[in-house]
Amino acid sequence: MNLKQLGIYCVLAVSSMALLAGCGGGGSKKEAAAGKTFKPSQKIEWTVTSSPGGGSDIYTRLISDVATQKKFVDQPFVIANKTDGGGEIGRAAVAGVKKGKLADHSLLTFNSGDLMPMVKNTPNRLENFQPICVMAVDKQLLFKTPDSKFADFKAVLAALKSGQKVTIGGSKGDDIATYEKLIKEIKVTKEQCPFVTFNSTGEAITAALGGHVDILLSKPAAASEYVEAKRLVPILALSTERYTGNLASAPKLSEVDKAYKDVEVPVWRGLAGPKDMSPEAVAFWSDVMKKVSETEEWKNNYIKKNMLIPKYMDHNAAAKFMKDFQTEYMTTNGIK
Repeated sequence: MNLKQLGIYCVLAVSSMALLAGCGGGGSKKEAAAGKTFKPSQKIEWTVTSSPGGGSDIYTRLISDVATQKKFVDQPFVIANKTDGGGEIGRAAVAGVKKGKLADHSLLTFNSGDLMPMVKNTPNRLENFQPICVMAVDKQLLFKTPDSKFADFKAVLAALKSGQKVTIGGSKGDDIATYEKLIKEIKVTKEQCPFVTFNSTGEAITAALGGHVDILLSKPAAASEYVEAKRLVPILALSTERYTGNLASAPKLSEVDKAYKDVEVPVWRGLAGPKDMSPEAVAFWSDVMKKVSETEEWKNNYIKKNMLIPKYMDHNAAAKFMKDFQTEYMTTNGIK
């Protein structure tokens, strides 16, 4: 499916959603204030727009496991990985879910890396969703395999300066934004240092391990276990601060060469529902995610394990945060 076809699909999905919204919203604030509550009464359909094994998939399944085990939710989660059209088909489908039970039982893993390509490549916008929460902030690193021809990132820079081509592999959205910021800082072209886009970080890791790309761009969540198993070696922290634990050996860009500034594109991880999700359901899911964020399982098995920054925001704070992010990104990239 090309971008033109994808754009037409998204226009139809969003237009359908808008017509449905015109027939009645997802519930008013007055109704919510009057004491109406929501409790799941059927299976929850949770869409993830990246492949199994990627960072978003790991994030989603951990949250659903904790919510189930702690009995924050007593209905089953059905997680669907929908990667068609770079994930845009899945996002458009969730945006277009009409008012009713399905809208209140539909969730979407929604990150900065989902929002950026969505507003760049399609007419779909944040306004077609109900932001539920932000759970954490993530950053990235570059990795090589132990048998790579590059000893470290200084060797990568030397190769690029000598005219060699170095291929970087990664996932969509924020990975691409980070890559573009990096090559701009080190002053090389996309031809010299091409980026190969995969459907998930898991797929990019597989490609790197198979020698199909020279360097891997990944978030800690997906790559940490491979570092532990000595199958990947961190060579550059794409952050203004060094990582700790098994990623501590990766220097910042300014430490590799003082001529460069450190590069980072902080990645937020959140959750959203369809625009027609009722205020009561939005409040319920926001509260469930707050409870998950406070558990030791979440703190130890996700935040601490993956060296992330805990950053819970409820639905009100998340809505403002995501809106500001979208506005800044669209303005910076000349998107209307």
